[in-house]
Amino acid sequence: METENMTLLSIKQTEQGSKAGLIDVQQVDYKSYLTAAEIAEIEHETTILEYREAAGIEALKIVQKNRGWISDDSLYAIADFLQMGVAQLEGVATFYNLIYRQPVGKYVIHVCNSISCYLTGYENISDTLKTELGIDYGQTSSDGLFTLLTNACLGGCDKGPVLMVAEQHYQNLDNEKIKQLLQQLRSKAEPSATTEPLATKMPAANVKPVSGDDNE
Repeated sequence: METENMTLLSIKQTEQGSKAGLIDVQQVDYKSYLTAAEIAEIEHETTILEYREAAGIEALKIVQKNRGWISDDSLYAIADFLQMGVAQLEGVATFYNLIYRQPVGKYVIHVCNSISCYLTGYENISDTLKTELGIDYGQTSSDGLFTLLTNACLGGCDKGPVLMVAEQHYQNLDNEKIKQLLQQLRSKAEPSATTEPLATKMPAANVKPVSGDDNE
């Protein structure tokens, strides 16, 4: 089936019973969907690149930063603004595992499952995370705080096991450090007047946020 005007039309594949193939064509105007701030940020990215569609990944990141994830409507609006095919942008969105195409929790936990982390305790911390959160990979906790995902590599092969939350890397983990990290994140999500400073409740020496260029 040929589909015209992929730039301006949203194409949604649905299923009816055992038959797949119904196409719901819906017009999405980026001007009525994206905010002025989002449009300005994305437009800035297009000015420093040779082609508008080259800004696809940055546009997805900008919208996700504001909305938490990339819905179908967000995808269609971005494609419309960048004058690129919806399928092309979907390919970009699904290639990068830091772009979320379904709702996620406040904290998305990426657990490295590379061979290096497997050899240094991945399975133990993985079991602890699943038990503490009551979910499996690809799921979100009932309180909406945590989504648990795997990641092929987080670049900390000499400091495994490793996970990442909100662009912060946590290294040399064990079960106790995992429990402390989850408590820290829960406390951060629900601040109160009686809450102790996070640095006191969970010393940096136990679960250490590091940058990608940390060589300690």
